[in-house]
Amino acid sequence: MERFWVITASADHAAHGRAEGIVQACHGKTAPLRRMRPGDGVVIYSPRTLMRGGAPVMAFSAIGRLAEGEAWQHDMGGGFVPWRRGVIWQDAQPAPIHLLLNRLDLTRGQTSWGMVFRYGHRELSRHDFALIARAMLGMDKAQPDPHISPVNAECEPWASFF
Repeated sequence: MERFWVITASADHAAHGRAEGIVQACHGKTAPLRRMRPGDGVVIYSPRTLMRGGAPVMAFSAIGRLAEGEAWQHDMGGGFVPWRRGVIWQDAQPAPIHLLLNRLDLTRGQTSWGMVFRYGHRELSRHDFALIARAMLGMDKAQPDPHISPVNAECEPWASFF
């Protein structure tokens, strides 16, 4: 059964990962990547443009699914050898989180919502992943129809990207 994940990374790191078809989590640690399986959905939340500063972004900046294969290490020089996984990234637009805060199970009703992203990697519900995917893929122009379940993958247009 597929699972869904959010990884916190700066916008420049997200762009680099998209360009290379990879994802890293938690400064290159292996444990988060080993919890993920091929076919799982993954989204990157970018609080800022740069890892140590930059302008605020506060948006979901990349979305895709885990490719076949296991995590591997990559030597980036200077003794930094982070773990990576392959991702099939989708052509998508950033989705500002402020438009989704009160609709996501992850953040609804939380005054300190940014804390949920602090640890860099966590599982998302199918509902939350669907909302984020619809926003990033341009399918969320209006409020959702309350009579249509956003968790029914067979009826959701975003499901076709899997």
